[in-house]
Amino acid sequence: MSDQDNKKPLKLFFWLWAIITVAGVAVSLWAPGYLMPRSMSNNMHLTILTMVVFSVAAAPVAAGVYAASIYMLRTWSYRGDDVPPPAPVIRENNKVVASWLLASTVLTVFLLIWGLGALAVDNSSTGKNPLVVDVTGQQWVWSFSYPGTHVESNQLYLPENREVEFRVTSDDVTHGFWIVNMGVQVDANPGTITTIHTTPNRLGEFTVRCEQFCGLNHSFMDTEGFVVSTQNFNSWLAAQPQRS
Repeated sequence: MSDQDNKKPLKLFFWLWAIITVAGVAVSLWAPGYLMPRSMSNNMHLTILTMVVFSVAAAPVAAGVYAASIYMLRTWSYRGDDVPPPAPVIRENNKVVASWLLASTVLTVFLLIWGLGALAVDNSSTGKNPLVVDVTGQQWVWSFSYPGTHVESNQLYLPENREVEFRVTSDDVTHGFWIVNMGVQVDANPGTITTIHTTPNRLGEFTVRCEQFCGLNHSFMDTEGFVVSTQNFNSWLAAQPQRS
């Protein structure tokens, strides 16, 4: 087979790979804004950014697999006993194999470093007067109390742009405290207080869910939450009835 004949399948493979890669990157950049919950904290912003980065980095690898599959289906389809199959030009090309291995290695190392960096992000308190909220799960409701005040509520109110320290526990079985829009997710264990921090940065409503199976009505263990201005938050606190 001539060099020109060898180049034809490589060109076909390259163009298939390039087209699918562009499509994959476009979907990776577009889809999170429509498929993922609205971000209401820096924690959630990092979660969404990580999903975007991982998807974009995976796009050329996935495109290589799809392009190779399409090329093989097109080239090595059975055409009769008298028609010999084409030579495996791509897999016998050392440059293509080396490029594939090198690119895959670089992307894998990049994603490893990014993932370790995301895991190492310090979620501890910044010491800037965080609002403390005691969170208690029980079958099958959430309750929230604000130390230093008389307020206890089954709805979660948070002030905008102020760090919040959640102290999470359970009165019975293990529950999962999950604020999807803020990227806050931690187990609520009986007899143990687990601390997690976030800073709400967008006004609006959100839902608090339980993400650990906790019994018959687990799927109904959710409640409303609100991020409000500091003035409205203080007004809400003042308007709550005294606990008996």
